[in-house]
Amino acid sequence: MAARELEADCARCAGLCCVAPAFARSSDFAIDKPAGRPCPNLAGDFQCGIHERLGQEGFKGCTVFDCFGAGQRITQETFEGGDWRAEPEIAGDMFAALPVVRQLHELMWYLTEALKLDEARPVHPELRAVLAETDRLAGGGPAELRALDLDAYRRRVNPLLQRASELARAGAGGRRADHRGADLVGRRLRGADLRGASFRGALLIGADLRGADLRRADFTGADLRGADLRGADLTGVLFLTKSQLQAARTETSPP
Repeated sequence: MAARELEADCARCAGLCCVAPAFARSSDFAIDKPAGRPCPNLAGDFQCGIHERLGQEGFKGCTVFDCFGAGQRITQETFEGGDWRAEPEIAGDMFAALPVVRQLHELMWYLTEALKLDEARPVHPELRAVLAETDRLAGGGPAELRALDLDAYRRRVNPLLQRASELARAGAGGRRADHRGADLVGRRLRGADLRGASFRGALLIGADLRGADLRRADFTGADLRGADLRGADLTGVLFLTKSQLQAARTETSPP
């Protein structure tokens, strides 16, 4: 299977993430915006008019969103370069496709990362097969994408990703604590030995992880908004996305 783009390329997208989802006025968004209505900051060329000032303008939620390349795939492949402004009749299908293809591309990112783990070699053949299947599903037409049961598909894929994680974490040392789905909001974990820990789906909002040993820890789906990772050892960390890092506080975060 040819390598698939799993990172957003906004220059090749019809601004789908600025139109399809709803925004609710909050600490992440400065305005209320219903689904299907363009954000007022969306320019005529489908680029964000305040991209360099999103945080200052109250759109922090936009800075941590990643479509994993779904936007350009839908625009360039599913709709063959068409866009909702020039062809209003395809708008509904384009907007409905975004959350589906985005979730499939996110799964593809996890599967691709799992294939990089030497310890997970026993499940590499299965990972490659599921990666190809997920890519095929993401390439479906509008009707196929609407009909797809995403929850059922994720339930089928997740055990394989968990198995890859378990194999990778087995030799990490430490206690390999199980914090799957845990509420760790604001928890003080500074300097903790969390080698090989599972934080799958955990709430780590505002958690203090400064200087923690997080080698080979699994962060699949963890909410890291405002978590302090300064000085933490993230060597070989598992399934930590770019958007998760952007939501956390790190050495490179703005003051």
